[in-house]
Amino acid sequence: MKRSHSRRIATLTSSLALALTACSGGGPQGASSAAGPGGKAAKGGTVRVLTSVAFSHLDPARGFDGGVNNFYRLIYRTLTTQGAAPGKGGTAIRPDLATDTGTPSDGGKTWTFTLKKGLRFQNGDPITSAEVKFGVSRAWDPEIGIGSPYAKQLIDAPDGYRGPYASGDLPTIKTPDARTIVFQLKKPYADFGSVVAQPTFVPFPKDTGGKGEFDRKPIASGPYQVASYKRGASLTLDRNEHWDPGTDTVRKALPDHFTWTFGLDGATIDERMIAGQGNDASAIAGGSGIQPATVARIQTPALRKRTLSGLTGCTTYLGLNTTKKPLDRVAVRRAIAYAVNKATQVDAVGGTAKAQQATSIQPPTVVGRKKYDPYPSEGGKGDLAAARRLLGEAGARGGFTLTLDIRSQPYMQAQGVAIQQALAPLKIKVTLNTIDTATYYEAIGTPSQQHDAAITGWCPDWPSGATFLPPLFDGRLISAKGNQNLAQLDDKGVNERIDEIAAMKDLDAQNAAYGELDEQIMKLAPIVPLMYEKYVGVVGGNIAGAYLHAGFSGGIDLVSVGLADPDRS
Repeated sequence: MKRSHSRRIATLTSSLALALTACSGGGPQGASSAAGPGGKAAKGGTVRVLTSVAFSHLDPARGFDGGVNNFYRLIYRTLTTQGAAPGKGGTAIRPDLATDTGTPSDGGKTWTFTLKKGLRFQNGDPITSAEVKFGVSRAWDPEIGIGSPYAKQLIDAPDGYRGPYASGDLPTIKTPDARTIVFQLKKPYADFGSVVAQPTFVPFPKDTGGKGEFDRKPIASGPYQVASYKRGASLTLDRNEHWDPGTDTVRKALPDHFTWTFGLDGATIDERMIAGQGNDASAIAGGSGIQPATVARIQTPALRKRTLSGLTGCTTYLGLNTTKKPLDRVAVRRAIAYAVNKATQVDAVGGTAKAQQATSIQPPTVVGRKKYDPYPSEGGKGDLAAARRLLGEAGARGGFTLTLDIRSQPYMQAQGVAIQQALAPLKIKVTLNTIDTATYYEAIGTPSQQHDAAITGWCPDWPSGATFLPPLFDGRLISAKGNQNLAQLDDKGVNERIDEIAAMKDLDAQNAAYGELDEQIMKLAPIVPLMYEKYVGVVGGNIAGAYLHAGFSGGIDLVSVGLADPDRS
Protein backbone atom coordinates (compact mmCIF):
# COMPACT_ATOMS: atom_id res chain seq x y z
CA MET A 1 0.00 0.00 0.00
CA LYS A 2 1.34 1.52 -2.13
CA ARG A 3 4.27 8.54 -2.80
CA SER A 4 9.61 17.61 -1.96
CA HIS A 5 7.54 15.83 -4.90
CA SER A 6 9.39 18.35 -6.95
CA ARG A 7 11.73 15.54 -7.85
CA ARG A 8 11.41 14.00 -11.28
CA ILE A 9 9.46 10.75 -11.13
CA ALA A 10 9.87 8.31 -13.97
CA THR A 11 6.87 7.17 -15.93
CA LEU A 12 5.51 3.83 -14.82
CA THR A 13 7.03 1.84 -17.62
CA SER A 14 7.11 2.19 -21.37
CA SER A 15 4.85 -0.84 -21.63
CA LEU A 16 2.21 0.82 -19.49
CA ALA A 17 2.33 4.00 -21.52
CA LEU A 18 2.02 2.04 -24.75
CA ALA A 19 -0.86 -0.01 -23.38
CA LEU A 20 -2.73 3.11 -22.35
CA THR A 21 -2.20 4.75 -25.71
CA ALA A 22 -3.25 1.67 -27.62
CA CYS A 23 -6.34 1.10 -25.52
CA SER A 24 -7.50 4.71 -25.70
CA GLY A 25 -7.32 4.93 -29.44
CA GLY A 26 -4.15 7.04 -29.49
CA GLY A 27 -3.28 10.50 -28.24
CA PRO A 28 -3.40 11.87 -24.72
CA GLN A 29 -6.02 10.60 -22.32
CA GLY A 30 -9.20 12.65 -22.62
CA ALA A 31 -8.15 14.28 -25.92
CA SER A 32 -10.66 12.37 -28.02
CA SER A 33 -14.39 13.12 -28.03
CA ALA A 34 -15.25 9.51 -28.82
CA ALA A 35 -16.65 7.14 -26.24
CA GLY A 36 -14.29 4.62 -24.69
CA PRO A 37 -11.61 4.58 -21.99
CA GLY A 38 -9.73 7.57 -23.39
CA GLY A 39 -12.70 9.59 -24.62
CA LYS A 40 -13.82 12.86 -23.08
CA ALA A 41 -16.27 12.49 -20.22
CA ALA A 42 -19.33 14.72 -19.88
CA LYS A 43 -20.97 15.95 -16.68
CA GLY A 44 -23.81 13.91 -15.19
CA GLY A 45 -25.10 10.37 -15.02
CA THR A 46 -24.22 7.39 -12.83
CA VAL A 47 -20.99 5.39 -12.96
CA ARG A 48 -21.53 1.84 -11.76
CA VAL A 49 -18.80 -0.31 -10.20
CA LEU A 50 -19.12 -4.11 -10.16
CA THR A 51 -16.85 -5.89 -7.73
CA SER A 52 -16.35 -9.09 -5.77
CA VAL A 53 -14.77 -7.60 -2.68
CA ALA A 54 -16.40 -5.21 -0.24
CA PHE A 55 -14.45 -2.22 1.06
CA SER A 56 -12.36 -3.02 4.12
CA HIS A 57 -13.38 0.15 5.98
CA LEU A 58 -15.07 3.44 5.15
CA ASP A 59 -13.14 4.98 8.05
CA PRO A 60 -9.87 6.28 6.53
CA ALA A 61 -7.99 5.68 9.78
CA ARG A 62 -8.75 1.98 9.39
CA GLY A 63 -8.60 1.22 5.68
CA PHE A 64 -5.22 0.90 3.97
CA ASP A 65 -5.37 -0.87 0.63
CA GLY A 66 -5.30 0.35 -2.94
CA GLY A 67 -8.97 -0.20 -3.71
CA VAL A 68 -10.34 1.67 -0.73
CA ASN A 69 -7.71 4.42 -0.96
CA ASN A 70 -8.92 5.07 -4.50
CA PHE A 71 -12.51 5.28 -3.24
CA TYR A 72 -11.56 7.59 -0.35
CA ARG A 73 -10.62 10.39 -2.73
CA LEU A 74 -14.25 10.67 -3.85
CA ILE A 75 -15.58 11.43 -0.37
CA TYR A 76 -12.54 12.69 1.53
CA ARG A 77 -9.81 15.28 1.11
CA THR A 78 -6.35 15.49 2.66
CA LEU A 79 -3.75 18.26 2.92
CA THR A 80 -2.15 17.06 -0.31
CA THR A 81 -3.11 14.32 -2.74
CA GLN A 82 -1.79 12.50 -5.76
CA GLY A 83 -2.53 13.99 -9.14
CA ALA A 84 -5.27 12.87 -11.49
CA ALA A 85 -3.49 11.76 -14.65
CA PRO A 86 -1.93 8.65 -16.18
CA GLY A 87 1.77 7.97 -15.68
CA LYS A 88 3.96 10.37 -13.73
CA GLY A 89 1.22 13.02 -13.59
CA GLY A 90 -0.76 10.72 -11.34
CA THR A 91 2.06 10.06 -8.88
CA ALA A 92 3.02 13.71 -8.42
CA ILE A 93 1.80 15.24 -5.16
CA ARG A 94 -0.59 18.19 -5.53
CA PRO A 95 -2.06 20.60 -2.95
CA ASP A 96 -5.55 19.56 -1.83
CA LEU A 97 -6.90 21.13 1.37
CA ALA A 98 -3.60 22.98 1.69
CA THR A 99 -2.42 25.84 -0.50
CA ASP A 100 0.87 24.08 -1.26
CA THR A 101 2.83 20.94 -0.41
CA GLY A 102 4.11 22.29 2.90
CA THR A 103 6.98 24.37 4.28
CA PRO A 104 9.73 22.64 6.30
CA SER A 105 11.74 24.33 9.05
CA ASP A 106 14.04 23.27 11.89
CA GLY A 107 16.07 21.18 9.44
CA GLY A 108 12.98 19.32 8.24
CA LYS A 109 11.64 18.39 11.71
CA THR A 110 8.78 20.91 11.56
CA TRP A 111 6.29 21.20 8.71
CA THR A 112 3.70 23.96 8.28
CA PHE A 113 0.63 23.91 6.04
CA THR A 114 -1.90 26.65 5.28
CA LEU A 115 -5.48 25.66 4.46
CA LYS A 116 -7.39 27.06 1.52
CA LYS A 117 -10.41 29.28 2.13
CA GLY A 118 -13.96 28.01 1.63
CA LEU A 119 -13.47 24.40 2.76
CA ARG A 120 -16.58 22.71 4.18
CA PHE A 121 -17.91 19.35 5.34
CA GLN A 122 -21.04 17.83 3.82
CA ASN A 123 -23.24 19.58 6.43
CA GLY A 124 -21.81 23.00 5.55
CA ASP A 125 -19.61 23.38 8.62
CA PRO A 126 -16.17 24.89 7.90
CA ILE A 127 -13.04 22.75 7.80
CA THR A 128 -10.36 24.42 9.91
CA SER A 129 -6.97 23.38 11.21
CA ALA A 130 -8.65 22.05 14.36
CA GLU A 131 -10.63 19.49 12.33
CA VAL A 132 -7.52 18.43 10.43
CA LYS A 133 -5.65 17.97 13.71
CA PHE A 134 -8.49 15.92 15.19
CA GLY A 135 -8.64 13.69 12.12
CA VAL A 136 -4.90 13.01 12.20
CA SER A 137 -4.82 12.34 15.94
CA ARG A 138 -7.30 9.47 15.48
CA ALA A 139 -4.40 7.47 13.97
CA TRP A 140 -3.06 6.85 17.51
CA ASP A 141 -6.25 5.19 18.72
CA PRO A 142 -5.32 1.51 19.26
CA GLU A 143 -8.66 0.24 17.92
CA ILE A 144 -9.27 2.72 15.12
CA GLY A 145 -5.78 3.64 13.89
CA ILE A 146 -4.95 0.39 12.10
CA GLY A 147 -4.51 1.94 8.64
CA SER A 148 -1.67 3.99 7.17
CA PRO A 149 1.20 3.99 9.70
CA TYR A 150 3.09 7.11 8.60
CA ALA A 151 1.50 9.62 11.00
CA LYS A 152 2.37 7.50 14.03
CA GLN A 153 5.84 6.72 12.71
CA LEU A 154 6.84 10.31 11.97
CA ILE A 155 4.92 12.73 14.21
CA ASP A 156 6.47 13.20 17.65
CA ALA A 157 3.53 12.21 19.87
CA PRO A 158 4.00 11.87 23.65
CA ASP A 159 4.70 8.40 25.02
CA GLY A 160 1.49 6.58 25.74
CA TYR A 161 -0.70 8.82 23.59
CA ARG A 162 -3.80 6.82 22.55
CA GLY A 163 -5.72 9.19 20.33
CA PRO A 164 -8.22 11.96 21.06
CA TYR A 165 -10.97 9.80 22.56
CA ALA A 166 -8.76 8.37 25.31
CA SER A 167 -5.94 10.92 25.61
CA GLY A 168 -7.38 14.21 24.40
CA ASP A 169 -5.28 16.86 22.69
CA LEU A 170 -2.10 15.98 20.76
CA PRO A 171 0.33 18.80 21.65
CA THR A 172 2.84 18.04 18.88
CA ILE A 173 0.34 19.18 16.24
CA LYS A 174 -0.25 22.91 16.68
CA THR A 175 -3.04 25.06 15.24
CA PRO A 176 -2.05 28.71 15.80
CA ASP A 177 -5.06 29.87 13.79
CA ALA A 178 -7.97 28.43 11.81
CA ARG A 179 -5.96 28.03 8.59
CA THR A 180 -2.52 27.01 9.91
CA ILE A 181 -1.43 23.58 11.08
CA VAL A 182 2.11 22.74 12.25
CA PHE A 183 3.50 19.20 12.67
CA GLN A 184 6.47 18.44 14.92
CA LEU A 185 8.28 15.32 13.70
CA LYS A 186 10.50 12.86 15.54
CA LYS A 187 13.27 13.46 13.02
CA PRO A 188 13.72 15.29 9.70
CA TYR A 189 11.68 13.87 6.85
CA ALA A 190 12.26 15.35 3.41
CA ASP A 191 9.08 13.94 1.83
CA PHE A 192 6.48 14.85 4.46
CA GLY A 193 4.50 16.66 1.77
CA SER A 194 3.73 13.20 0.38
CA VAL A 195 2.92 11.74 3.80
CA VAL A 196 0.04 14.17 4.41
CA ALA A 197 -1.71 12.73 1.35
CA GLN A 198 -2.34 9.55 3.33
CA PRO A 199 -5.91 8.69 4.43
CA THR A 200 -5.09 9.27 8.10
CA PHE A 201 -4.86 13.02 7.33
CA VAL A 202 -8.57 13.33 6.51
CA PRO A 203 -10.28 16.03 8.64
CA PHE A 204 -13.31 15.33 10.82
CA PRO A 205 -15.40 17.42 13.23
CA LYS A 206 -14.05 17.14 16.77
CA ASP A 207 -15.38 14.33 18.95
CA THR A 208 -16.93 12.38 16.07
CA GLY A 209 -16.07 8.95 14.68
CA GLY A 210 -15.71 6.88 17.81
CA LYS A 211 -16.58 3.17 18.05
CA GLY A 212 -16.75 2.50 14.33
CA GLU A 213 -19.09 5.39 13.55
CA PHE A 214 -17.38 6.32 10.28
CA ASP A 215 -17.50 2.74 9.02
CA ARG A 216 -21.28 3.14 9.08
CA LYS A 217 -21.74 6.82 8.24
CA PRO A 218 -18.73 8.85 7.04
CA ILE A 219 -18.61 12.66 7.07
CA ALA A 220 -17.56 13.83 3.62
CA SER A 221 -15.14 16.59 2.77
CA GLY A 222 -14.81 15.64 -0.91
CA PRO A 223 -17.18 16.03 -3.87
CA TYR A 224 -19.41 13.07 -2.96
CA GLN A 225 -21.17 11.82 0.16
CA VAL A 226 -22.50 8.40 1.09
CA ALA A 227 -26.22 8.26 0.32
CA SER A 228 -26.73 4.59 1.23
CA TYR A 229 -24.54 1.72 2.34
CA LYS A 230 -25.30 -1.93 2.90
CA ARG A 231 -22.02 -3.50 3.94
CA GLY A 232 -21.01 -6.29 1.60
CA ALA A 233 -23.91 -5.58 -0.76
CA SER A 234 -24.10 -2.05 -2.15
CA LEU A 235 -23.04 1.57 -1.77
CA THR A 236 -24.30 4.75 -3.44
CA LEU A 237 -22.68 8.18 -3.57
CA ASP A 238 -24.50 11.45 -4.29
CA ARG A 239 -22.99 14.87 -4.80
CA ASN A 240 -21.83 16.82 -1.75
CA GLU A 241 -23.42 20.22 -2.36
CA HIS A 242 -20.97 21.93 0.00
CA TRP A 243 -17.88 20.84 -1.96
CA ASP A 244 -16.53 23.88 -3.80
CA PRO A 245 -14.77 22.95 -7.07
CA GLY A 246 -12.96 26.29 -6.87
CA THR A 247 -10.94 24.87 -3.96
CA ASP A 248 -10.11 21.60 -5.73
CA THR A 249 -7.73 21.40 -8.69
CA VAL A 250 -7.57 17.59 -8.75
CA ARG A 251 -11.09 16.15 -8.69
CA LYS A 252 -13.32 16.60 -11.73
CA ALA A 253 -16.43 15.09 -10.09
CA LEU A 254 -18.26 14.73 -13.40
CA PRO A 255 -20.77 11.94 -12.60
CA ASP A 256 -23.80 12.83 -10.48
CA HIS A 257 -23.70 9.47 -8.74
CA PHE A 258 -21.54 6.39 -8.19
CA THR A 259 -22.98 3.01 -7.25
CA TRP A 260 -21.12 -0.12 -6.12
CA THR A 261 -22.44 -3.65 -6.22
CA PHE A 262 -20.36 -5.92 -4.00
CA GLY A 263 -20.19 -9.69 -3.71
CA LEU A 264 -20.39 -10.56 -7.40
CA ASP A 265 -18.58 -13.60 -8.73
CA GLY A 266 -15.52 -12.63 -10.77
CA ALA A 267 -16.61 -14.65 -13.78
CA THR A 268 -20.03 -12.99 -13.67
CA ILE A 269 -18.43 -9.55 -13.66
CA ASP A 270 -16.32 -10.50 -16.69
CA GLU A 271 -19.37 -11.70 -18.62
CA ARG A 272 -21.28 -8.51 -17.86
CA MET A 273 -18.36 -6.24 -18.78
CA ILE A 274 -17.75 -8.07 -22.06
CA ALA A 275 -21.44 -7.89 -22.99
CA GLY A 276 -21.68 -4.25 -21.93
CA GLN A 277 -25.48 -4.16 -22.15
CA GLY A 278 -27.89 -1.70 -20.52
CA ASN A 279 -26.53 -0.10 -17.34
CA ASP A 280 -23.35 -2.16 -17.69
CA ALA A 281 -22.33 0.07 -20.60
CA SER A 282 -21.74 2.70 -17.89
CA ALA A 283 -19.89 0.33 -15.57
CA ILE A 284 -16.32 -0.49 -14.60
CA ALA A 285 -15.04 -3.50 -12.68
CA GLY A 286 -13.45 -3.00 -9.31
CA GLY A 287 -10.59 -5.07 -7.98
CA SER A 288 -7.67 -6.41 -9.98
CA GLY A 289 -9.36 -6.68 -13.38
CA ILE A 290 -10.55 -9.69 -15.33
CA GLN A 291 -10.25 -13.31 -14.27
CA PRO A 292 -7.38 -15.41 -15.64
CA ALA A 293 -9.71 -17.51 -17.79
CA THR A 294 -11.07 -14.40 -19.51
CA VAL A 295 -7.78 -13.02 -20.83
CA ALA A 296 -7.96 -14.94 -24.12
CA ARG A 297 -11.47 -13.66 -24.82
CA ILE A 298 -10.73 -9.94 -24.96
CA GLN A 299 -8.48 -9.90 -28.01
CA THR A 300 -11.12 -8.75 -30.53
CA PRO A 301 -10.72 -5.19 -31.87
CA ALA A 302 -13.98 -4.08 -30.27
CA LEU A 303 -12.99 -5.30 -26.82
CA ARG A 304 -9.42 -4.06 -27.09
CA LYS A 305 -10.81 -0.55 -27.48
CA ARG A 306 -12.48 -1.01 -24.11
CA THR A 307 -9.44 -2.54 -22.40
CA LEU A 308 -6.90 -0.98 -20.06
CA SER A 309 -3.72 -2.84 -19.13
CA GLY A 310 -0.33 -2.28 -17.55
CA LEU A 311 1.86 -2.85 -14.50
CA THR A 312 0.15 -1.95 -11.26
CA GLY A 313 3.27 -1.00 -9.31
CA CYS A 314 2.56 -3.77 -6.77
CA THR A 315 4.52 -6.83 -5.65
CA THR A 316 2.80 -10.06 -4.63
CA TYR A 317 4.91 -12.00 -2.15
CA LEU A 318 5.01 -14.92 0.25
CA GLY A 319 5.63 -13.56 3.74
CA LEU A 320 7.53 -15.90 6.09
CA ASN A 321 6.93 -15.39 9.81
CA THR A 322 10.46 -15.27 11.21
CA THR A 323 9.21 -15.79 14.78
CA LYS A 324 7.89 -19.29 13.98
CA LYS A 325 10.07 -22.39 14.07
CA PRO A 326 11.78 -23.47 11.85
CA LEU A 327 11.30 -20.22 9.89
CA ASP A 328 13.40 -18.46 12.51
CA ARG A 329 16.44 -19.96 10.70
CA VAL A 330 17.72 -17.97 7.72
CA ALA A 331 18.80 -21.11 5.87
CA VAL A 332 15.26 -22.52 6.00
CA ARG A 333 13.80 -19.31 4.60
CA ARG A 334 16.42 -19.26 1.86
CA ALA A 335 15.57 -22.85 1.00
CA ILE A 336 11.93 -21.88 0.53
CA ALA A 337 12.98 -18.92 -1.61
CA TYR A 338 14.90 -21.27 -3.90
CA ALA A 339 12.12 -23.88 -4.01
CA VAL A 340 9.10 -21.73 -4.87
CA ASN A 341 8.05 -22.09 -8.50
CA LYS A 342 7.28 -18.56 -9.64
CA ALA A 343 6.21 -19.71 -13.09
CA THR A 344 3.25 -21.56 -11.57
CA GLN A 345 2.44 -18.52 -9.47
CA VAL A 346 2.14 -16.41 -12.62
CA ASP A 347 0.08 -19.16 -14.27
CA ALA A 348 -2.28 -19.17 -11.28
CA VAL A 349 -3.32 -15.56 -11.86
CA GLY A 350 -3.68 -15.81 -15.65
CA GLY A 351 -0.21 -15.98 -17.13
CA THR A 352 2.12 -13.27 -18.35
CA ALA A 353 -0.77 -11.01 -19.40
CA LYS A 354 -1.60 -10.61 -15.70
CA ALA A 355 1.81 -10.75 -14.02
CA GLN A 356 5.56 -11.15 -14.45
CA GLN A 357 7.90 -13.08 -12.20
CA ALA A 358 9.44 -11.08 -9.36
CA THR A 359 13.00 -11.23 -8.10
CA SER A 360 13.45 -8.10 -5.95
CA ILE A 361 11.07 -6.72 -3.35
CA GLN A 362 10.51 -3.42 -5.13
CA PRO A 363 8.68 -3.52 -8.48
CA PRO A 364 10.01 -1.87 -11.68
CA THR A 365 7.85 1.23 -11.10
CA VAL A 366 9.71 2.31 -7.93
CA VAL A 367 12.34 5.01 -8.37
CA GLY A 368 15.87 3.74 -7.60
CA ARG A 369 14.91 0.09 -7.81
CA LYS A 370 17.84 -2.29 -8.37
CA LYS A 371 17.42 -5.21 -10.75
CA TYR A 372 18.88 -8.45 -9.36
CA ASP A 373 17.92 -12.07 -8.64
CA PRO A 374 19.18 -13.46 -5.29
CA TYR A 375 17.62 -16.92 -5.67
CA PRO A 376 17.81 -17.74 -9.39
CA SER A 377 16.44 -20.84 -11.09
CA GLU A 378 15.86 -21.84 -14.68
CA GLY A 379 12.70 -20.16 -15.89
CA GLY A 380 11.76 -19.30 -12.32
CA LYS A 381 10.70 -22.90 -11.76
CA GLY A 382 12.65 -23.36 -8.54
CA ASP A 383 16.00 -24.89 -7.61
CA LEU A 384 15.27 -27.92 -5.41
CA ALA A 385 18.91 -28.96 -5.21
CA ALA A 386 19.90 -25.63 -3.66
CA ALA A 387 16.87 -25.82 -1.35
CA ARG A 388 17.78 -29.33 -0.12
CA ARG A 389 21.35 -28.26 0.54
CA LEU A 390 20.19 -25.34 2.71
CA LEU A 391 17.68 -27.47 4.59
CA GLY A 392 20.49 -29.91 5.34
CA GLU A 393 22.61 -27.08 6.74
CA ALA A 394 19.69 -26.06 8.94
CA GLY A 395 19.01 -29.59 10.16
CA ALA A 396 15.56 -29.57 8.57
CA ARG A 397 16.01 -32.12 5.80
CA GLY A 398 13.30 -34.30 7.37
CA GLY A 399 10.69 -31.68 6.57
CA PHE A 400 8.08 -29.85 8.63
CA THR A 401 4.53 -28.45 8.46
CA LEU A 402 3.52 -24.86 7.59
CA THR A 403 0.15 -23.11 7.79
CA LEU A 404 -0.31 -20.68 4.90
CA ASP A 405 -2.89 -17.87 5.12
CA ILE A 406 -4.66 -17.08 1.83
CA ARG A 407 -7.68 -15.03 0.76
CA SER A 408 -10.95 -16.68 -0.21
CA GLN A 409 -10.54 -16.05 -3.94
CA PRO A 410 -10.10 -18.73 -6.63
CA TYR A 411 -6.81 -17.40 -7.98
CA MET A 412 -5.44 -17.05 -4.46
CA GLN A 413 -6.36 -20.65 -3.74
CA ALA A 414 -4.57 -21.62 -6.94
CA GLN A 415 -1.49 -19.77 -5.69
CA GLY A 416 -1.70 -21.61 -2.38
CA VAL A 417 -1.90 -24.96 -4.13
CA ALA A 418 1.12 -24.00 -6.24
CA ILE A 419 3.08 -23.32 -3.03
CA GLN A 420 2.01 -26.71 -1.66
CA GLN A 421 3.22 -28.46 -4.79
CA ALA A 422 6.52 -26.56 -4.91
CA LEU A 423 7.44 -27.42 -1.31
CA ALA A 424 6.11 -31.00 -1.22
CA PRO A 425 9.33 -32.52 -2.71
CA LEU A 426 11.19 -31.05 0.28
CA LYS A 427 8.83 -32.86 2.70
CA ILE A 428 7.35 -29.51 3.69
CA LYS A 429 3.62 -29.98 4.19
CA VAL A 430 1.64 -26.78 3.60
CA THR A 431 -1.84 -26.46 5.12
CA LEU A 432 -3.99 -23.71 3.58
CA ASN A 433 -5.92 -21.43 5.95
CA THR A 434 -8.56 -19.53 3.98
CA ILE A 435 -9.68 -16.15 5.35
CA ASP A 436 -12.54 -13.97 4.08
CA THR A 437 -11.18 -11.36 1.70
CA ALA A 438 -12.85 -8.40 3.44
CA THR A 439 -11.06 -9.16 6.73
CA TYR A 440 -7.89 -10.77 5.38
CA TYR A 441 -5.45 -7.89 5.79
CA GLU A 442 -6.72 -7.08 9.25
CA ALA A 443 -6.29 -10.73 10.29
CA ILE A 444 -2.77 -11.22 8.98
CA GLY A 445 -1.84 -7.77 10.32
CA THR A 446 -2.59 -8.97 13.86
CA PRO A 447 0.45 -10.99 15.02
CA SER A 448 -1.59 -12.95 17.55
CA GLN A 449 -3.70 -14.29 14.65
CA GLN A 450 -0.87 -14.76 12.16
CA HIS A 451 0.30 -18.20 11.10
CA ASP A 452 3.58 -19.35 9.53
CA ALA A 453 3.20 -17.68 6.16
CA ALA A 454 0.84 -15.59 4.08
CA ILE A 455 0.43 -14.64 0.45
CA THR A 456 -0.12 -10.91 0.22
CA GLY A 457 1.00 -7.89 -1.73
CA TRP A 458 2.32 -4.38 -1.27
CA CYS A 459 1.88 -1.26 -3.35
CA PRO A 460 3.83 1.94 -2.72
CA ASP A 461 1.94 4.86 -1.23
CA TRP A 462 4.10 6.95 -3.53
CA PRO A 463 6.76 5.48 -5.87
CA SER A 464 9.69 5.54 -3.46
CA GLY A 465 11.56 2.86 -1.56
CA ALA A 466 10.61 4.76 1.60
CA THR A 467 7.06 3.45 1.21
CA PHE A 468 8.10 -0.09 0.37
CA LEU A 469 10.95 -1.24 2.61
CA PRO A 470 10.57 0.47 6.03
CA PRO A 471 6.86 -0.41 6.45
CA LEU A 472 7.54 -4.06 5.63
CA PHE A 473 10.88 -4.67 7.36
CA ASP A 474 11.58 -2.15 10.14
CA GLY A 475 11.39 -4.29 13.26
CA ARG A 476 10.59 -1.30 15.46
CA LEU A 477 7.29 -0.85 13.64
CA ILE A 478 5.87 -4.27 14.55
CA SER A 479 2.53 -3.64 16.25
CA ALA A 480 -0.25 -5.66 17.88
CA LYS A 481 -2.76 -4.50 15.24
CA GLY A 482 -2.38 -3.07 11.76
CA ASN A 483 1.09 -4.63 11.53
CA GLN A 484 2.62 -4.41 8.05
CA ASN A 485 5.86 -6.25 8.89
CA LEU A 486 4.30 -9.68 8.32
CA ALA A 487 7.70 -11.37 8.45
CA GLN A 488 8.16 -9.77 11.89
CA LEU A 489 11.76 -9.19 10.88
CA ASP A 490 13.68 -7.24 13.52
CA ASP A 491 17.26 -7.13 12.27
CA LYS A 492 19.66 -4.59 13.78
CA GLY A 493 21.56 -4.06 10.53
CA VAL A 494 18.39 -3.46 8.54
CA ASN A 495 16.95 -1.10 11.16
CA GLU A 496 20.17 0.94 11.31
CA ARG A 497 20.38 1.20 7.52
CA ILE A 498 16.76 2.37 7.36
CA ASP A 499 17.66 5.22 9.75
CA GLU A 500 20.75 6.15 7.73
CA ILE A 501 18.78 6.31 4.48
CA ALA A 502 15.91 8.27 6.05
CA ALA A 503 18.40 10.94 7.18
CA MET A 504 19.51 11.60 3.59
CA LYS A 505 18.31 14.94 2.26
CA ASP A 506 18.89 14.13 -1.42
CA LEU A 507 15.86 12.13 -2.53
CA ASP A 508 17.59 10.64 -5.57
CA ALA A 509 20.45 9.32 -3.41
CA GLN A 510 17.90 8.10 -0.90
CA ASN A 511 16.00 6.08 -3.49
CA ALA A 512 19.22 4.55 -4.85
CA ALA A 513 20.14 3.53 -1.30
CA TYR A 514 16.77 1.83 -0.88
CA GLY A 515 17.58 -0.19 -3.99
CA GLU A 516 20.73 -1.47 -2.27
CA LEU A 517 18.80 -2.11 0.95
CA ASP A 518 16.38 -4.30 -1.02
CA GLU A 519 19.29 -6.64 -1.77
CA GLN A 520 20.52 -6.54 1.84
CA ILE A 521 17.09 -7.58 3.12
CA MET A 522 16.70 -10.40 0.61
CA LYS A 523 19.87 -12.05 1.94
CA LEU A 524 17.78 -12.68 5.07
CA ALA A 525 14.87 -14.04 2.96
CA PRO A 526 12.01 -12.74 5.13
CA ILE A 527 9.76 -12.93 2.08
CA VAL A 528 9.69 -14.58 -1.33
CA PRO A 529 8.80 -12.06 -4.07
CA LEU A 530 6.40 -13.94 -6.34
CA MET A 531 5.23 -11.57 -9.08
CA TYR A 532 4.78 -8.01 -10.21
CA GLU A 533 1.10 -7.60 -10.86
CA LYS A 534 -0.52 -6.33 -14.04
CA TYR A 535 -3.99 -4.91 -14.40
CA VAL A 536 -6.11 -6.01 -17.36
CA GLY A 537 -9.68 -4.79 -17.35
CA VAL A 538 -12.59 -4.09 -19.68
CA VAL A 539 -14.83 -1.07 -19.16
CA GLY A 540 -18.31 -0.34 -20.47
CA GLY A 541 -18.68 1.28 -23.87
CA ASN A 542 -20.11 4.47 -22.32
CA ILE A 543 -17.16 4.94 -19.94
CA ALA A 544 -14.84 7.84 -20.74
CA GLY A 545 -11.85 9.55 -19.16
CA ALA A 546 -10.57 6.24 -17.79
CA TYR A 547 -6.91 5.49 -17.19
CA LEU A 548 -4.82 3.40 -14.82
CA HIS A 549 -3.44 5.17 -11.78
CA ALA A 550 -0.17 3.85 -10.38
CA GLY A 551 -0.95 5.13 -6.91
CA PHE A 552 -3.97 2.93 -6.28
CA SER A 553 -2.82 -0.60 -7.06
CA GLY A 554 -2.84 0.27 -10.75
CA GLY A 555 -6.62 0.36 -10.93
CA ILE A 556 -8.82 2.87 -12.73
CA ASP A 557 -8.62 6.33 -11.16
CA LEU A 558 -12.13 7.02 -9.84
CA VAL A 559 -11.47 10.75 -9.56
CA SER A 560 -11.48 11.27 -13.33
CA VAL A 561 -13.67 8.50 -14.73
CA GLY A 562 -16.99 9.55 -16.22
CA LEU A 563 -19.46 8.91 -19.02
CA ALA A 564 -19.42 9.80 -22.69
CA ASP A 565 -23.24 10.11 -22.71
CA PRO A 566 -24.72 10.64 -19.23
CA ASP A 567 -28.25 10.06 -20.53
CA ARG A 568 -27.39 6.43 -21.31
CA SER A 569 -26.74 5.67 -17.63
